[in-house]
Amino acid sequence: MASDRDILPDSVKPSHYAISLYDLEHGGGFSYQGTVTIDLEIKKSSKEIVLNANQLKIHGAELKTEHTKTEQAFKASDISYNADKQRATLGFGEELPVTSKASLVIKFQGTINNLMAGFYRSRYKPTVTPAPSVAKDDEFHYMFSTQFESCDARRAFPCFDEPNLKATFDVELEIPEDQIALSNMPEKEVKKSSKSGMKVVSFERSPIMSTYLLAWAIGDFDYVEDFTKRKYNGKNLPVRVYTTKGLKDQGRFALENAHQIVDYFSEIFRLEYPLPKVDLLAVHEFSHGAMENWGLITYRTTAVLFNEKESAQSYKNRVAYVVAHELAHQWFGNLVTMDWWNELWLNEGFATWVGWLAIDHFYPEWNVWGQFVSESVQTAFELDSLRNSHPIEVPVRDALEVDQIFDHISYRKGSSVIRMLSAHLTNDVFLKGVSDYLHAHKFSNATTDDLWSALSKASGKDVNSFMDFWIRKIGFPVVTVAEEPGQIGVRQERFLLTGDVKPEEDETVWWIPLGLQTGPNATTHKVTAITSKQETIRDVDESFYKINADQTGFYRTNYPPERLGKLGAAKGRLSIEDKIGLVGDAYALGISGHGKTTGFLALVQSFQEENNYLVWSQILANLGNIRMTFSGVDDVSKALKKFMLKLVTPAVEKIGWEFKDGEDYLTGQLRVLLIGHAGSAGHEGIIKEATRRFELYTSGADKTAIHPSLRGAIFRIAVTQGGQAAYDAVKTEYGTTSSIDGKEICLQALGRVQTPDLVAAYLAFIFSPAVAVQDKHSGAASLAANSKARLELWKFVRDNWDAVLFPELSGNMVVLERFVRIGLSKFASLEVADEIRDFFAKKDCRGFDRGLRVVDDTVRSQALYRMRDEAVVREWLGANGYL
Repeated sequence: MASDRDILPDSVKPSHYAISLYDLEHGGGFSYQGTVTIDLEIKKSSKEIVLNANQLKIHGAELKTEHTKTEQAFKASDISYNADKQRATLGFGEELPVTSKASLVIKFQGTINNLMAGFYRSRYKPTVTPAPSVAKDDEFHYMFSTQFESCDARRAFPCFDEPNLKATFDVELEIPEDQIALSNMPEKEVKKSSKSGMKVVSFERSPIMSTYLLAWAIGDFDYVEDFTKRKYNGKNLPVRVYTTKGLKDQGRFALENAHQIVDYFSEIFRLEYPLPKVDLLAVHEFSHGAMENWGLITYRTTAVLFNEKESAQSYKNRVAYVVAHELAHQWFGNLVTMDWWNELWLNEGFATWVGWLAIDHFYPEWNVWGQFVSESVQTAFELDSLRNSHPIEVPVRDALEVDQIFDHISYRKGSSVIRMLSAHLTNDVFLKGVSDYLHAHKFSNATTDDLWSALSKASGKDVNSFMDFWIRKIGFPVVTVAEEPGQIGVRQERFLLTGDVKPEEDETVWWIPLGLQTGPNATTHKVTAITSKQETIRDVDESFYKINADQTGFYRTNYPPERLGKLGAAKGRLSIEDKIGLVGDAYALGISGHGKTTGFLALVQSFQEENNYLVWSQILANLGNIRMTFSGVDDVSKALKKFMLKLVTPAVEKIGWEFKDGEDYLTGQLRVLLIGHAGSAGHEGIIKEATRRFELYTSGADKTAIHPSLRGAIFRIAVTQGGQAAYDAVKTEYGTTSSIDGKEICLQALGRVQTPDLVAAYLAFIFSPAVAVQDKHSGAASLAANSKARLELWKFVRDNWDAVLFPELSGNMVVLERFVRIGLSKFASLEVADEIRDFFAKKDCRGFDRGLRVVDDTVRSQALYRMRDEAVVREWLGANGYL
């Protein structure tokens, strides 16, 4: 595998970094000076040292060596850069001796950029008067923090920026006296600087870790604090949530979760949290959801802050999960790190699964495994059913390729496959194997095979033999069922959304846990797994059977149409996860041609009396996608709207508008979901009441007229129905909201504009300085989901790519890839697919080329589906009175 990687020469190996940053310019160019001293082992004689540096200016470098007790010093006489490879070569003009004791001192200059990568600045509008020294411009103040994963430590200081080149770190920061500095480890010393008004903060030495986990932050911070209940080395660990001043109280919910989760993971991993503190930091501009820097975890504000009175309840769920996910990384990723980025899934897939495990432990009433099936499993299916998917473990050559695999395959398919394996082995056995793996490889690097070996030993089963294809092969199977008296035949093949799998694409024989329950008591069948292309399963009770119980297996099931109807009628015997899987499978099989869209429509009609939010969420997400696909077919589009209206009307009228004291979380979420979809389907009573509440709220007459959780639904209805006036009111709300989640909610609503002039106005707004770079893809997503705006968005991309979009977004390829993939994948037109392909064929697409392939595959599959099923959908809608 190493030969496939574009990695640094192996002539030197770092063991320790001492980093000192000073002369930080808090305005204008935001530059800084730095010195890094790197302790090295020189393993091979050479005249040069190659290391990573990106957008840094190296002033000079000197190497000191100790060889046979003789000290020598070498000055770099030639410093050259390779911008494409993000490397600097230090030429010394003479051979450097092989030695285990060498020290490289580099003086350099960098920039605190605004790209949300490396050492960067985040703008914000303070809620209280900041410290005088805080950097500011006319409208915003700034905090400074880092984001080094995957390959951006090299933007902040010269280093050997690869995950298996672990080292220890000392960090020293010169900052204004009235600000706070944070890093991975606790503060060691604070001393006065020689510069007036400045101080120098140094931190304890870190454990050995990868460069991407190093972090520091500087700002006008405050915090809330609690302590673990367990003792670590005889002490209760301090756990803090840091924010810029004025926001700390909104960190209390995250804090309440964090200290308990640290104890929970220490218990189930049978390995204590290894650092002396846990800090969580809210960062105002952030490209991802959060980052697991060891001991200093950074978060997008909406992923860590929550206000019980102002925030939508859905963000409570989000905060709890993201806190758990990042804390899981403190063991799985930080303590034990993947050897190379091709095994990113080892970090992300596991942290996703165990994050949900923790939330299920603390919030069993949330039914998080139902949420997992609806969100993680179904979302992973969507991407993995494309030809241009990739295996969970995927070859990665260099930095630009790494960022593109932080996707639903690494996170959601990875976690789904782990859930499947854990269900097969049992959670207790699985976690015992994980604990053994962590103990065996702590403070080091490991591979997928290392994990399989530990799990095999713990379970007594050859885990690699049945999991290898799931990790290293592309795609997943559909299991097609054929019924015979007293038995069923099952056949597996690769599932593609286009339904046209070729023989050479269908050579994998997956190990598939059958999860068959049958008979009046839904007894678990003795056959546990399918291990060949076709098998016959005997002793199946025809009165009732269901494959893939609780949807723990990562595959779709294609039942005969009559059986699908029977399962719909017997839905009272199904778990929440089973219902979600049944609906999701029927929808996807209709698109692929294994089934028909009419089978899905007939099935969901039987769920009209359903009262579970997670099941409704799956139904309405799938139905919404069908409506979007047929949005260009006028008569079918109108009929599908009538179908949705009839489907949701009884449920929305039953649940009502008011949130009751003591009402459970899922009921509140169901209310939000149903009101939003009933409004989009044209429910007159819902639209009238939403409009009334909107006018009271936006006029200032009654700010309690809209419950915080209903802002999104009501704002969307208002913008759809209310034209310029409603658009202006929500845009004003965007600029004035004090709620942490307010801007996200407003952006999603503003994308519902219905006229070309308002679409143009919204696009201009998205790309104005008023909207942070991190949020621009949210604006694109809301327009892409709007049939009245989709083509205008594509036209905007074409007309403004070179002058606006690429210059503004390409500084952070994660943001650019997300904008392109989300913004352009909602079409169902071969013509548009050709236009997109032709347009980007003339562009440099490195860094988002994988996203473009996903767009192409998605749009073409939706177009082929629309053309194939249009007539039969029209016929069914007509026969059932909707046309």
